Amino acid sequence: MEPISLFFKHLALPSPLCRLMEDLADIPDLSRGQAMLGGGNPAHIPEVEAAVTKAVMDLAKDPSGLARAIGDYDPPRGNIRFIEVLSELLRRRYGWPIGPDNIALTNGSQSAFFALMNLLAGRMDDGTSRKVLLPLAPEYMGYMDAAVDPGVFVTIPAKIELIGDHSFKYHPDLDAIRIGPDIGAICVSRPSNPSGNVLSDSELERIWQLAAGHHVPLILDCAYGPPFPDIVYTQVSAFWRPGTILCLSLSKLGLPGVRTGIVIADPVVIHAVASINAATGLAPGGVGPAIMTRLIEEGRLETLCQEVIRPFYSRRAQMAVQILTDRLGGLPFRIHRPDGGFFIWLWLEGLPVGCLDLYERLKAAGVVVVPGRHFFIGSARDWPHADQCIRISYTTDQAHLEFGLDRLCTVIRQLYQAG
Repeated sequence: MEPISLFFKHLALPSPLCRLMEDLADIPDLSRGQAMLGGGNPAHIPEVEAAVTKAVMDLAKDPSGLARAIGDYDPPRGNIRFIEVLSELLRRRYGWPIGPDNIALTNGSQSAFFALMNLLAGRMDDGTSRKVLLPLAPEYMGYMDAAVDPGVFVTIPAKIELIGDHSFKYHPDLDAIRIGPDIGAICVSRPSNPSGNVLSDSELERIWQLAAGHHVPLILDCAYGPPFPDIVYTQVSAFWRPGTILCLSLSKLGLPGVRTGIVIADPVVIHAVASINAATGLAPGGVGPAIMTRLIEEGRLETLCQEVIRPFYSRRAQMAVQILTDRLGGLPFRIHRPDGGFFIWLWLEGLPVGCLDLYERLKAAGVVVVPGRHFFIGSARDWPHADQCIRISYTTDQAHLEFGLDRLCTVIRQLYQAG
């Protein structure tokens, strides 16, 4: 057999992230007893789709609008007009000291993570190696696949706060964070993918202080959080400081197909991201930025986030929690307090089988979820808790959600009863 490159071995072979995305290709059919409760696809919210449709129609009527967005390359840093509009919005709303030089676009957030993980970690030109510290495991599985070098991530298992009989919440073990010369960056999602946990302002401030004190950049993944789409059900503030690398996305607003990620950072990081864009894809796409420019300039973005998107997902979260609580009564389960995002994180204490086995059983029963083990990166996978959790999306339509949760609970109850 011919030798294969290390790049091929790490990125071109099947991975949990690839499997998760391939599951999305199997369109669920309720009439055949199927429900998609996996993946990260946003819900189809009529008010959001109407606003996007109007923006596209307005672009089509503008002689230089849609034609420019689809017919011309943007610079490697992304669409300049959108970058200017966004930087002005963030300065006005939050008082952040940023300008256009602090923003770059990418072809989706995953492309941004690929650039950042390999910029800040792995083998250095002086022969040393640096790692990325994930201070709260479980954490987004996509980070693991983004780094080319193996063994890049250092993880700290979360502290667990038990709440009532069937709820819990993760907290970062701040006293366990150790930042040595081998740490090239700290990375955390807020809200957390997978658990829906939201770091408090004080927790995030402490992590930033630790990072800044060691001159280590903090990568803050706010794909689900503020400034937009701001799917957060607790009182927290948007966060950016010099030395922070804030990653945003248009996907969770309802635009995953336009593949637009946003990086807000110091200019030296922005220039590096732009160079990687040029090398790997020439330039980011222009359709997403064109739509967002319209939404921001017409004052519709904040209204959509605060009055449509957040309330929609909050209602769905409450419904999913209520169904699971009713159907799993009498079993040793706990649901992470859904503080944001659009996932339910279900902890099944004493689960008779591992979560990968449960995933296969649920899939055979027509329900697709995501096994929790994939979100425990590095040494955190040795934690027994890692095999007792699953991630459930509540973005599907109400009929599929109710059906899928009911069948999921039936399979879980049968497993516990069989011992």
